[in-house]
This record gives sequence, structure tokens and C-alpha cells, in this order.
Amino acid sequence: MHAPLIEMSKAEIIRAGTELGVDYGLTVSCYQADDQGRACGRCDSCRLRAEGFRTASIPDPTRYQT
Repeated sequence: MHAPLIEMSKAEIIRAGTELGVDYGLTVSCYQADDQGRACGRCDSCRLRAEGFRTASIPDPTRYQT
């Protein structure tokens, strides 16, 4: 099995995806996203994602619930 992302940090994955043209505004990592696809901002996945964007110095396009 080939798993190229397994050894990469979230920030490294985000940087690589950005270089490849991934539109992270179309992705959701949240475990509890609402019906409109907005992330909760509180679950482990949301926190890890937000930290990855911060560490990568890339603006987080995630839509969060208000």
C-alpha cells in the first residue's frame, strides 16, 4: 500500500495541496458539520485543520458555524 501523506504534517499537506491547486474552500474536515456544510470549529478535526493552516501560513477558507 502506498500512503504518501502518512509521514506529512497537516501544514505540509496543506502546502502541497495548495501548490497542486486544491480549493480547500470546497472541503470539510468537521465531524459535526451542519446541513450547509459549515464546520463546528470545536471538534478535533476542526482544531487540527485550523492549526495546519496557521502553521502553513495559508489563510483558512473553512466556513464555520456562527
